Amino acid sequence: MSGSFCLGTHANTTRTPRQLSLNYYAKSCPQLEQLVGSVTSQQFKQSPVSAPATIRLLFHDCFVGGCDASILIASKGGSKELAEKDAEDNRDLKVEGFETVRKAKEVVEKKCPGVVSCADILVIAARDYVHLAGGPYYPVKKGRWDGKISTASRVASNIPRANSTVDQLIKLFNSKGLTTRDLVALSGAHTIGFAHCKNFVARLYSYRGKGQPDPDMDPKLLHALRMYCPNFGGNSDIVAPFDATTPFLFDHAYYGNLQQKMGLLASDQALAFDPRTKPIVLEFAKDNRNFFQAFVAAMDKLSLIKVVRGARHGEKRRDCSMHI
Repeated sequence: MSGSFCLGTHANTTRTPRQLSLNYYAKSCPQLEQLVGSVTSQQFKQSPVSAPATIRLLFHDCFVGGCDASILIASKGGSKELAEKDAEDNRDLKVEGFETVRKAKEVVEKKCPGVVSCADILVIAARDYVHLAGGPYYPVKKGRWDGKISTASRVASNIPRANSTVDQLIKLFNSKGLTTRDLVALSGAHTIGFAHCKNFVARLYSYRGKGQPDPDMDPKLLHALRMYCPNFGGNSDIVAPFDATTPFLFDHAYYGNLQQKMGLLASDQALAFDPRTKPIVLEFAKDNRNFFQAFVAAMDKLSLIKVVRGARHGEKRRDCSMHI
């Protein structure tokens, strides 16, 4: 059956599209996971920021039109409509994520030309990095095709903001077939990675335009962040870690930080106060295993959003940045 599978919020929410399976490439590219793994382990050694960059790339791909590698398409010169990756909200996606997929695709194409989609490679690479950074290892379903549409105009309404309220976050995640528990678990990816000052500078000086810093930020953290991020005219390349305690380790420290008012983004910190999300933050802060289990379940659901299947709606790109 060709056509795209859409995760609704009905009874079939967790049903896997029939053609996706753990051993989808067992005959056509049996060494796929080792091939991708050789690239991700090398990249992780050379440039650990590849881990959060690739996990974030997957999230931005799946939330806009589904997990179809449309985020990887380069804009065409002279075209009226920019591609997804050039949307304002995707401008600071780090090059290391794109590089990981490009290198992995190159290695896979040598062994199994024209077989494996860029969409599947991105899902596998993100899983590898979760594990390499100290998080859980989990099997991933495969069999996605690459999407034929990539437009910047679809991005803004589908990506969470650094100052999104819990209401807005729950609504957005629900629209993708993800629960409040999934939202809190996936936010835990902020256990690694960094954000630019512009994403939280308002919290440091004039939160919600009131001329005062955010009262829900630990004073020591506030002081430290102000050193990096002046109110005006700072260096736009400066970043701060989401998780100030273990910034390179995939663990549950993020949730403990939220309890101490040490969340970096307003959208992170809000999870610790809202009655719908607070108990889940408490649970994950206490129990790393519960966090890992919930994260794996949520990543599985994330990676199945609106999967593209078959040649009518999809393609298998040789070069992930160009439509066939």
